Amino acid sequence: MTSSTTSAHPRLTALVIGVIGVVFGDIGTSPLYTMKEAFHGPHGMPVSAANILGVLSLIFWSLIIVVSIKYVVFIMRADNKGEGGIMALTSLALRTEKLNPRLFWLLSVLGIFGAALFYGDAAITPALSVLSAVEGLEVATPAFKPYVVPIAIAILVGLFLFQRRGTASVAALFGPVMLFWFAALAAMGLWNILKHPAVIAAINPWYALSFFGTNHTLAYLALGAVVLAITGGEALYADMGHFG
Repeated sequence: MTSSTTSAHPRLTALVIGVIGVVFGDIGTSPLYTMKEAFHGPHGMPVSAANILGVLSLIFWSLIIVVSIKYVVFIMRADNKGEGGIMALTSLALRTEKLNPRLFWLLSVLGIFGAALFYGDAAITPALSVLSAVEGLEVATPAFKPYVVPIAIAILVGLFLFQRRGTASVAALFGPVMLFWFAALAAMGLWNILKHPAVIAAINPWYALSFFGTNHTLAYLALGAVVLAITGGEALYADMGHFG
């Protein structure tokens, strides 16, 4: 092993931890509220074994199709000189030679629409994630209930004040935190799978299809909660330029 290879390992490790903190931090917080919204939101589903497996199957296949296939396999290849994101993708598409004026207009509108969705997600997700995390204090004691919103606001203000220091500082702080969070998620998930191995059946897409056949309109409303599980997946492409 050469000295250059040896010295590259610490840099690669630091880069991976930074990516975990910045890129995967958004999608990694989705388990905090996805299942809760599916069963206890405004259009909450009745809690039953069939509905739980149906929602879990929808979440699993949404992650596979949207994140693993759409983003990782296809969209990650469409970088614009190493940069990603909806505006970089729109700029790349508009540079196509001999582009029809109508198609140019359509691509521009789609790019603006995609950017609006991205900014909407960026505004909503931090509030949802922090509020869902702080609401856990109510489980410990109801005395914290009046302080949940003020605590969440204080955390968000602190995060945005720290964020101005740049990606490197954010990665250095949140990388280890998210690494611990993912390890905790894996441990809790494995523990509960061993306790309830029947949940593995949710990998079968039949449960997702059966969920729609049984619940009809309510199942489509539940998709609003399922989509929460994949919010943050766009950071794989949008943050491409931060880490090369």
